[in-house]
Amino acid sequence: QVQLVESGGGLVQAGGSLRLSCAASGRTVSAFTMGWFRQAPGKERELVARIKRSGGSTYYADSVKGRFTISRVNAKNTVYLQMNSLKPEDTAVYYCAADPSDGTYYRPTSYDYWGQGTQVTVSS
Repeated sequence: QVQLVESGGGLVQAGGSLRLSCAASGRTVSAFTMGWFRQAPGKERELVARIKRSGGSTYYADSVKGRFTISRVNAKNTVYLQMNSLKPEDTAVYYCAADPSDGTYYRPTSYDYWGQGTQVTVSS
């Protein structure tokens, strides 16, 4: 079992930055492949970024590549999502999730544990 708590969302103007945090408890984040997903109203939940549990390789959706960075600080048992050059289309609820078994990384069903989500709103 691992508990995940996101923070860092908010309202920002287009072009601005936010850093989301996902603090884990119960188990170490390094034991999981960690993903950041987002869900906008009326849309499906989509993977934004992922960091693998072994090796730490990363993946980014094309829509955020070059603007977002996922990272993991084991000493703090926390995963971050640095979001720069934000656009109105980045507006969504952002969730962190943990996959203990390296399933199909882009499928939400591969992730067993989820945080409660944090709202990100980007104004134009």
